[in-house]
Amino acid sequence: MNAVVTAVSSNGEYSFTKPNRESITLLAGLGVEGDVHSGVTVKHRSRVAQDPTQPNLRQVHLIHEELFGEVRGAGFRVVAGELGENITTRGIDLLALPTGALLRIGDEAVVEVTGLRNPCLQIDNFQRGLLKQVVGRGEDGSLVRKAGIMSVVVVGGVVRPGDAVKVELPEGPHRALERV
Repeated sequence: MNAVVTAVSSNGEYSFTKPNRESITLLAGLGVEGDVHSGVTVKHRSRVAQDPTQPNLRQVHLIHEELFGEVRGAGFRVVAGELGENITTRGIDLLALPTGALLRIGDEAVVEVTGLRNPCLQIDNFQRGLLKQVVGRGEDGSLVRKAGIMSVVVVGGVVRPGDAVKVELPEGPHRALERV
């Protein structure tokens, strides 16, 4: 199966969910044009409270559409944009990508993967019990985060549903994703 964008979402106001759009524009070094999390420095409220000068490694949030089917099996209904992601994909194992992987999206845009989204209690405010579906434990007891990945924009461009996603892995030893 070829990797593809199935939905794009953005919101200019702080809100857990983001409405779907016909397209979004990625801006190099900033994020999604008009999105509340766009900027050179961190914009997520909890991160701003810790240190507002830290770099924004969470400019663009991507989630794999396959997660929605997985949580549906546990009785939850989630659709694109409802977990706050900007880009929803299908056909790519986002969580298995290494830090520094490049995703070429559509004709122009390129994002660099920075790490895993660290799901928070807002997910349970959205649907009680959902947090346990997107954060679990591996067989070895390690924490497993499934609520998508974060990235920064390397090359800007317009992204639309139906756009192809191509992965370019970094050279050298790969580093597993950690929370950012």
